[in-house]
Amino acid sequence: MKINQHQKKYAETLEKERIPLGKRPEWLKVRLPSGQNYKDVHQLMRNSKLNTVCEEARCPNIAECWNARTATFMILGDTCTRSCGFCNVKLGLPTELDLDEPRRVAESVEQLKLRHVVITSVNRDELKDGGASIFTETNRLIREKMPETTIEILIPDFKGEEHAFEIIMQQPPDILNHNLETVNRLYHAVRPQAKYSRSLALITWFKEKGLRTKSGIMVGIGEKKEEVIELMEDLYNSGCDIMTIGQYLQPTKNHLPVDRFVTLDEFKEYKDFGLELGFKAVESSPLVRSSYHADKHARLI
Repeated sequence: MKINQHQKKYAETLEKERIPLGKRPEWLKVRLPSGQNYKDVHQLMRNSKLNTVCEEARCPNIAECWNARTATFMILGDTCTRSCGFCNVKLGLPTELDLDEPRRVAESVEQLKLRHVVITSVNRDELKDGGASIFTETNRLIREKMPETTIEILIPDFKGEEHAFEIIMQQPPDILNHNLETVNRLYHAVRPQAKYSRSLALITWFKEKGLRTKSGIMVGIGEKKEEVIELMEDLYNSGCDIMTIGQYLQPTKNHLPVDRFVTLDEFKEYKDFGLELGFKAVESSPLVRSSYHADKHARLI
């Protein structure tokens, strides 16, 4: 991807002001993916012509999750209509909508015998419903084939359109996840087509419908500690039940740079604060990503 001019200016500011990062800490090092289960899941995804956020976003936990025969499916294709400065998913204008995708996802969930499944997507702002109907059909088919499987969906903001939210509620998930990603001050650089207040309002809307809600952020992209605390308070007051916090890692040199490697102690401080605040679960450590230990969250709440 190519970052826009505002993102470029912000990246240059970070490079000038930050303390040199030095060597990557040991806690951010992961093994290369391997193992028979990993190979089996990888082959299933290719045979089914499915995308996973595990691969597209270069998730550091791909080996652990795939060897446990779990994966986060990414629907609505592999091309996103938004230019977020942190994301490695392909940017562009999608050319088609794969209406058979929900069937293939459901069959893969059945073949993997998943106890919990996470479904996410790219942004499809060119679609009238933002792709909400594909989420709904995917949920319906999974429940038809695997009624005991719990479902978490990690949705885009659908530009705040309530008609898209209503479509999601036709086949509601067990957990509704929507990531804030970063603090309010950095939205223009990190998520230029999103709005902090709109994402909070989305969490509130689904919470008021009775769903369990979840959100996540990354740290080390230029935020201040007090801004993270404020964000956590905003999320909790908006009705969020579960929160994930992980270290931002620059996917390529064309993305926003890492500002700092957040310490293990600081991650623990966020976890402790979140639990004291009232979150039912907080995952906070360097390699945490949105769907990390998602099956555990479904069982705990």
